[in-house]
Amino acid sequence: MEEIIGTDIDASQLLDQALALVMTYAPKLVLAIVTLVVGLWLINRFVAVLDKKLGQKDPTLNTFLCGLISVIMKVMLLISVASMIGIATTSFIAVIGAAGLAVGLALQGSLANFAGGVLLLIFKPFKVGDTIEAQGFMGSVIEIQILYTVVNTFDNRRIVIPNGSLSNATLVNVSIYDKRRCDMTFGISYDDDIDTAKGILKRLFEEDERSLTDPGPRIGVGSLGDNSVNLMFRVWVATDDLWPYYWDMQEKVKKAFDKEGISIPYPQRDVHIHNVK
Repeated sequence: MEEIIGTDIDASQLLDQALALVMTYAPKLVLAIVTLVVGLWLINRFVAVLDKKLGQKDPTLNTFLCGLISVIMKVMLLISVASMIGIATTSFIAVIGAAGLAVGLALQGSLANFAGGVLLLIFKPFKVGDTIEAQGFMGSVIEIQILYTVVNTFDNRRIVIPNGSLSNATLVNVSIYDKRRCDMTFGISYDDDIDTAKGILKRLFEEDERSLTDPGPRIGVGSLGDNSVNLMFRVWVATDDLWPYYWDMQEKVKKAFDKEGISIPYPQRDVHIHNVK
């Protein structure tokens, strides 16, 4: 009889303790869950608005900054929710710090890419839409992410370049200026008249509406080759017209030289045979 009474007392005490724990932590747990849900919704809304605003002003900074802010705010939210439940935030932060150190040592390359992305956004050697030449590739910058920069080549290939490599190596921004110099060289025979050939080049320059007069063209003898006199033809054009202008001018010069009797020599070698008696 005494054992039954003792068992009833222990069960009653356990039930009272369970009820006390539920009354103590249930409101905190419910409040923490509500805070987590509402906090995530607010963070997503804030990042979406920021993404829209930055997308209109600076597409280069847009993806990088929005992703970074989203991660930081979500980590802060999780720490706040943990403290509401009753988890010691100091030990929680210490655990996160230790885990971050371990992950950082394992992902040194990714951290270098992250630092490279920060440097690219601070110094802005290029922006979204620019044409760059880097790491053996040339193409248009589509997106600058936290770790990588996405480039589309002119033959429709997508190249993903680590930001660490871009920030620590030489790159060429092809489209940063609105005009570029188109350098061409045309060889003529040593028997042809140089002034006539220069006059043809000048006429073709004046006839093409894409040619810029400021700065003006430079036409002259660039070098005396083994088989030809090489005329230097340097013209300034709009950046977007550079390659179409170059290709068109190659064809125009060939046709004009043929019409005027100016020959374009090709490498040749004269062989003399002497009969030795």
